[in-house]
Amino acid sequence: AMAATGAGGRAGAAGLGGMSARPLGAAEPLPLGSLQGKENATNEEILLSLEHVRPGKGYKPNFIMFEKCEVNGGNAHPLFTFLKEALPFPHDDPSSLMTNPQYIIWSPVCRNDISWNFEKFLIGPDGVPFKRYSRGAPQCPLPA
Repeated sequence: AMAATGAGGRAGAAGLGGMSARPLGAAEPLPLGSLQGKENATNEEILLSLEHVRPGKGYKPNFIMFEKCEVNGGNAHPLFTFLKEALPFPHDDPSSLMTNPQYIIWSPVCRNDISWNFEKFLIGPDGVPFKRYSRGAPQCPLPA
């Protein structure tokens, strides 16, 4: 748990950049802007977290999980570059990229970038990308 401090104790127009939080038991506060856009767990820790924390109870995924990778910017994984070129925007939300440009933390920025986690790509059995869904689309079943 952390106690946040900063501009009125909440993120304002500047986002988390000017805020800090002191982890319980730590002497120094941690600048929250340094965490923006980062999953702080390692690949191994993600699997352990699933098994022991959320959902816990010995859970082991019955599907393939891949290592973390970048999906936008100059270091984007080639798979996501291919998918974004084939399907430049979610068919159910073709106009929005980000509601606030301060959330864009990668470079270079392209219109076909993945704007939020939980965007989904449906790929046919022939390996051809079929549809791209926004984060707002239901997980299952995916709409036609």
